[in-house]
Amino acid sequence: MAKRVKIKKKKNGFIQTLNALLTLIVIGMVVTIGLVYFGLTKFHEPGQIAQDTVFIVPEGAGLNAIAGKLEDEKIINNRYVFRFGAITTELNGGLKRGEYLLPANASMRKILDTLVEGRPIQYSVTIPEGFTSWQAVERLNSNADLTGEIADLPAEGTLLPDTYSFESGSSRVKIIEEMLKAHDEAVAKIWESRQPDLPIKSIEEMVILASIVEKETGISSERPQVAAVFINRLNKGMRLQSDPTIIYGINNGQGSLGRGLKRSEIDTKTDYNTYQIDGLPIGPISNPGIDSLKAVANPAQTDALYFVADGTGGHAFAATYKQHQKNVAAWRKFEKEQQAAAELAAKQAAEEAASAANADGDGDAAKTDN
Repeated sequence: MAKRVKIKKKKNGFIQTLNALLTLIVIGMVVTIGLVYFGLTKFHEPGQIAQDTVFIVPEGAGLNAIAGKLEDEKIINNRYVFRFGAITTELNGGLKRGEYLLPANASMRKILDTLVEGRPIQYSVTIPEGFTSWQAVERLNSNADLTGEIADLPAEGTLLPDTYSFESGSSRVKIIEEMLKAHDEAVAKIWESRQPDLPIKSIEEMVILASIVEKETGISSERPQVAAVFINRLNKGMRLQSDPTIIYGINNGQGSLGRGLKRSEIDTKTDYNTYQIDGLPIGPISNPGIDSLKAVANPAQTDALYFVADGTGGHAFAATYKQHQKNVAAWRKFEKEQQAAAELAAKQAAEEAASAANADGDGDAAKTDN
C-alpha cells in the first residue's frame, strides 16, 4: 500500500498582514463610531446646572479657553465633548465676547448656541433730562458695568438725555459717543420742523433756550408755555430773568447749588446771568430732552410774559406784571403756610418723642422700686 505524503501549504504573509490591518480598521471604526455616538449623546443631553447661570466670555478667548472655563465653572462636565461638538457643528468660530445667561439644565449644544447666536445680557444707564454734562459723566463713572475713562468733558448741551443699553464691559466713551450722535440727529430733525419767524436763528440758540426751559419745569405738558414766555420776552427785547442761568454761572453745572440765590448773586453780571444780560446766555446750562427742544421749536400760542410756581409742582402764567404780582403773592402765601405746617409737625414730633422718653423713664423707675 502506497504511503500518502502530506504537503504543507506555505501561509501567505501578505494576506495575514492585510487581514490584521482590516481587522484593526474595523475595530477602529467601531470604536470611533461608538465615541462619536457617545460624544453626540453627551453634547445634546440636559446639562448639569440646576439654575440659570451667568457666564462671561472674555475678550479674545478661543474655543479651547472657553471650553476649559465652562468646565472649571462646573457648567459642563467635559471640555473635550464641548470642543468636539463645536467643531462638528461648525460653530466653533463664532463665539462672541460678552456676558450670557445660560438656562438651567442647558445642554452643551444649547450653551454653544447661546454663546454663538444669543444676545449678551443687556444693562442700561439713564441720563435724565436736564442733567449737565458734568452730572452725566459722574453717572457713567459710577456705573461699575462700564469700563474706561472719559478724558474730556463733553460740551454742555451736546448730549441727548435718554436710557442707553450696553453690554457689561462696554466703554464709557462709547456711551458718550452714542449720546452725542443721538443729540445731533434729534436737534437736526426738530430744527427742520420749527415754527417760522422765531427769534432764535440757529440750532445752537435753540439748544441754549431749550436747556433753560428744561431747568425751569419738570412738567412736560407745560414746557411749550414756558418756552413761549421766553420767546415772547426775546421778541419784546425783555431779559429772560431765569434763576437757573444764575446758578449755572456760579457752579458750572457741577451739582445743585443747595440753597437759595443771594441778592448779590442776582446782581452780579456773568455770561450766564439773564437778569443782567440781554438775550440768551453764552451757552446751554444743561442737556435738554426732546420735549424741551420741541417746545422751543414750536412754543405755545400765548401772550404770557411771566410765570411763577403755583404750589402744585407747576406754574401760574401771566401776561401782565400786575397779574404776575398776584401770582407771586399767592405763591409766597403758600410757602408760608407750608413752612408753618412743617414747623408745627416738627414741634409735635418733638413733643411725642419727649413724652415717649418720659414714659420709658417712669417704667424703668417702677421696675427699680419693685
